[in-house]
Amino acid sequence: MQAKYITRHIQPEIHESLLDFPAVAVLGPRQCGKSTLAKRIIAGYPGAIYLDLEKPADLAKLHEPELFFSQHSGKLVCLDEVQRLPDIFTALRSIIDEQKCNGQFLFLGSASRDLIRQSSETLAGRIAYLELASLSYNEIQNSEESITLNDFWLKGGFPDSLLARNSRASRRWRENFIRTFLERDIPQLGFRIPAPTLRRVWQMCAHDQGRLLNSSKLGSSLGVSHTTFRSYIDLLAETYMLRILPPYIPNMKKRLVKSPKIYLRDSGILHSLLAIDTFDDLMGHPVFGASWETVAMETVIANFPEWEPFFYRTAAGVEIDLILKRGSRKMAFEFKASTAPKVTKGFWNGLNDLNIEKAWVVAPVQESYPIKENVLVCPLSEIATAS
Repeated sequence: MQAKYITRHIQPEIHESLLDFPAVAVLGPRQCGKSTLAKRIIAGYPGAIYLDLEKPADLAKLHEPELFFSQHSGKLVCLDEVQRLPDIFTALRSIIDEQKCNGQFLFLGSASRDLIRQSSETLAGRIAYLELASLSYNEIQNSEESITLNDFWLKGGFPDSLLARNSRASRRWRENFIRTFLERDIPQLGFRIPAPTLRRVWQMCAHDQGRLLNSSKLGSSLGVSHTTFRSYIDLLAETYMLRILPPYIPNMKKRLVKSPKIYLRDSGILHSLLAIDTFDDLMGHPVFGASWETVAMETVIANFPEWEPFFYRTAAGVEIDLILKRGSRKMAFEFKASTAPKVTKGFWNGLNDLNIEKAWVVAPVQESYPIKENVLVCPLSEIATAS
């Protein structure tokens, strides 16, 4: 039985960006649903063209890009896996400038702006960048799929993992995803890193989930320099496997932690790298709390794409898991893997340090309730209404 289409939060924003820019790039990890979403969107554009650059036949059509695009002038053209043909952006600039209209191109890519430098340099001012992550819990809740919170937490948000026919099929998909990412996707981006080496780096990050990044210590364990190890970390971040969460450093006279934290962005991939097969395994594993942080944090960040994410920690132990900042506005979030969450004194001190007026403690609870004025315990399902 085929799974029903799950509406993505980003869909209206893509439509709006196509009205406002000649080109729109939707970037995110492989297999997160970009192609499915794009096909849904271009169905509303008469004569739209879709090319998958991983297919030799589609790639061959762009041997003479100016000729191909001139034949389809006035149509929306979607290029999937655009990082496979980085030289295309030079040709696209002249085409965009000649046509002088918005909504000409929709690009899909599995690497960040930093890895697709050609587009950001060549199409500056002509392109909007949007990010699509794996499915969030809010998106699942708004769909017709019957998926429990524990299932979502264990399997993660990649559609083929989450919607697999059973747990074994989900685990098999995730292991195959990891292997393909290491053995095929990374080499295709031009990086020559042995797959076993990068897998070990990935596993080390999984064991250090939610902790401060110490490239010197981890690099030493791997037998490489701290700069080499950091380059591996950056690569995992630029391919959307890892989140490097920076510290929030306001202008105040306090000794603050200045190293970033690291998080695998998908809980299902985290669990596969740590050989966590069942929810009972997860509950007994040291990563249990940090795993919940991933689920909750990625849900929050996905719901507030225009806000910058940070964490806050002082040398004295004052800490807030997530600070979202936009201009002078700030929101605070704490993540607790408990149905009866309790926050520490350090959290309250952090709110005072930063003069934060509203905060949320995100936990696997059934409904929201206040624990102090303007501080609310809330379930994942109510994140979208936090503001």
